[in-house]
Amino acid sequence: MAYDFNPFKKQMTGVEEWLKKEFMQIRTGQASPSILDTVRVDSFGAQVNIKELAAITIEGSRTIRISPWNKSQTKDIEKAITIANLGLSVVVDDQGLRLNFPELTGERRVAIAKQAKDKLEEAKKQLRQHRDHIVKDLSAKEKEGGYGKDEIFRLKGDTQKLVDDTNKKLEDLFAKKEKEIVG
Repeated sequence: MAYDFNPFKKQMTGVEEWLKKEFMQIRTGQASPSILDTVRVDSFGAQVNIKELAAITIEGSRTIRISPWNKSQTKDIEKAITIANLGLSVVVDDQGLRLNFPELTGERRVAIAKQAKDKLEEAKKQLRQHRDHIVKDLSAKEKEGGYGKDEIFRLKGDTQKLVDDTNKKLEDLFAKKEKEIVG
């Protein structure tokens, strides 16, 4: 009788995607529109993403241009970015807003790398929780008599191998992000 690892594999892929998304939001000194993904703007009583209100383009290696479709919302967008405390300087002009990514100091790079490491640890914790759930399920199936001890031992080993492979992918993502941050 084969154990279905597909839901577990989907959970592991979900953790990997979550970490990628979190890493995209960590500022590295380079202009990246993804840093604005979590910023919500109060627009006519509703909270919406900036990309729903404006065109976002990269002007230079450390500058993003936000061109609101409705110029009256420029102040609302500026306020939302300021409240989000992203560490960016916001300049309003006749075309919209310009976001400048300041050069990162060595101290700030270390702090950002630590933040990325914390996200990695959070992802690993999620993986362990998913693994523990599978192990409990396997133990319950063993008690029910659906599987023998040898089969359970093999399935637990397969589970750990899947976790180890995913941990390696997560570590690789972190190493790439750390290189990007530290330079």
